Amino acid sequence: MATKVGVIGAGGMVRYHLAGFKAAGAEIAAIADVNQAAAQRVAEAQVIAQVHGSVDALLADPNIDAVTIIVPNKFHAPLAIQALKAGKHVFCEKPPAINAGEVEEMIAAANQSGKRLMFNFNNRARPESYAMKAYIDGGTVGTINSAQAKWIRRTGIPGFGGWFTTKALAGGGPLIDLLHMIDLALYFMGYPEPAHVLGQTFSNFIDDKNFKGPWGIPDVKDGVTDVEAAAHGFVTFKTGQVLSLQVSWAEMVKREEVSVVFQGTGAGGKVERLFGRDGLDETAIDACELYVQENGNSVNRSIITEACEDMGRIRSATNFIRAIEGTEAPLNTPDQALSLMKIIDAIYESARSGQPVAC
Repeated sequence: MATKVGVIGAGGMVRYHLAGFKAAGAEIAAIADVNQAAAQRVAEAQVIAQVHGSVDALLADPNIDAVTIIVPNKFHAPLAIQALKAGKHVFCEKPPAINAGEVEEMIAAANQSGKRLMFNFNNRARPESYAMKAYIDGGTVGTINSAQAKWIRRTGIPGFGGWFTTKALAGGGPLIDLLHMIDLALYFMGYPEPAHVLGQTFSNFIDDKNFKGPWGIPDVKDGVTDVEAAAHGFVTFKTGQVLSLQVSWAEMVKREEVSVVFQGTGAGGKVERLFGRDGLDETAIDACELYVQENGNSVNRSIITEACEDMGRIRSATNFIRAIEGTEAPLNTPDQALSLMKIIDAIYESARSGQPVAC
């Protein structure tokens, strides 16, 4: 019998989630959004039978096995906990929550319910990431001593005054919004336990509409814009490994760059996406490379993978269904999400205090 999924939220990522669930053979049973008209539009386009104006009504349906959560960050934790307590598996958009404490509450609810809790760290599901992880798991790379995680934009602020730029709703700016490369670097490194974090944030350009991104998100008159425009940090781990990171919506760089570069004891590597113009996937150039020494020569290998314009979003959702059904290992775990959020919390705290922070 097909896994039945309920959708909470009619946001822009919904089409990827639904495509991934359907690819795994799941049935989309219902959708709920406080904006019921938006939910109705998605239901009509995706042929979803049930439309609700409240989450309570959706979760009351005993036939729904799992839910996906596609709402502003502030509501990730309370909705996930509510769904887990209702006996549903949960697939939640990134970030896991707005701080590590909320993730701990989500994990407690998952443990109590016995249901699976996963997050849409979709860049792990890119073909390049699968290929690189195979080299890492196969021993080619050895231990990754150091890595650099980067998601930088020149003109990528997603509107002014909306929930993205409101700390109370989003938890932060690009550091928490574009956390994917930090997660991917940690994933390649084996998610070591962090020791200390040093970070700084910058608010330059956060009010400058010349730095707005191209996604058409409307500005909110008299709305709040109280998040960072860029964040830089350095993380040391109890294993001796280190990670540096650079994340921005608005920073004086040449172009949007999304990358993880690492240096291992057996090989180095890079997974990268470069954009000709910020935010436009059709201009992207992908690279996946491995750097080795062979017979006294420096050899750079280009790893050829299939094209994936959606950056693994569909494949990530497919993995959730397969993990529920026991046919595929989950691409991420709640404990990894908690470790990631502890690092992000520590970067914000270090930026506030001007001091290194112990994790």
